[in-house]
Amino acid sequence: MVLLAVFFWLSVYLILHTYLFYPLILQVLSANKKNNAVCFERDDELPVVSVIISAFNEEEVIAEKIESIFAGDYPDDKLEVLIGSDHSDDRTAEIINSYLPKYGNLIFHDFKERRGKQNVVNDLVTESAGSILILTDANVMFDIATVFKLIRHFKNPEIGLVDTNMINKGLKLEGISYQEKAYISREVNIKNMEGRLWGTMMGPFGGCYAIRKDDYSRVPPNYLVDDFYINMKIFDKRKKAINDLDARVFEDVSNVLKDEFRRKVRIATGNWQNLRAFSHLLWRKHVGFCFWSHKVLRWKGPFFILTALILNIFLA
Repeated sequence: MVLLAVFFWLSVYLILHTYLFYPLILQVLSANKKNNAVCFERDDELPVVSVIISAFNEEEVIAEKIESIFAGDYPDDKLEVLIGSDHSDDRTAEIINSYLPKYGNLIFHDFKERRGKQNVVNDLVTESAGSILILTDANVMFDIATVFKLIRHFKNPEIGLVDTNMINKGLKLEGISYQEKAYISREVNIKNMEGRLWGTMMGPFGGCYAIRKDDYSRVPPNYLVDDFYINMKIFDKRKKAINDLDARVFEDVSNVLKDEFRRKVRIATGNWQNLRAFSHLLWRKHVGFCFWSHKVLRWKGPFFILTALILNIFLA
């Protein structure tokens, strides 16, 4: 019975650790920690930036996306935008083509075969001229200073990846938008604290983040969570991943339970792929602590809950 009690309380603790104790530990340790301070200033010689977008049937948002990027304050001669249409069958290509005469640094490829987001991104990265890449989704809109706030950190050679502050809009009383916003806001805060403490942010929000072109890793075929894979490869290279709360982007929050459940299933499946690929990082100082606490224990959470429930029956 003693052994059963040990396993019961261990399961309970591991659940509480990932959801309660770990964020509290980060909050205490990061209280007086600031983000990376080695940054480009506005009057420095800034790097060339390539914004990479893979688009599939994005006719409702692609015009606003293009306009939000070019409305920013990053120098035009240091910026290019590459968009690849993954064989869209709506007006996405037509809309993008209409912007080509207006923006000479907008590059468009209308791929005639559906190959998936990551293959499109890989092709665009190969063609890109920038030393810094911003990988972003078509439905994520930029603030006027998003590009500069992201790339300024790359003056520090230790920084390999910088994530944005995802701000949700389009909240509705019905559906799950408020719950989803609460979850995303909490995750942004946790990732920001991880980055400020040790540069060990556990995965960007895939909607928009920046990475050095030299540090970009092509995602293997059939990988389901590409942004987390790219983030973990940064740690393989002994570089840091951080989050900048001032680099704001905007996205309509998901409000349909069925769609969000389908997305979460895809992410959950991809999590196990990444655990297998990066299990060696579980034992590295700081990276391992965050990987276990923020990700792996959550992924195994249902097993801990089930174990605790079964053992509770025997211990009752």
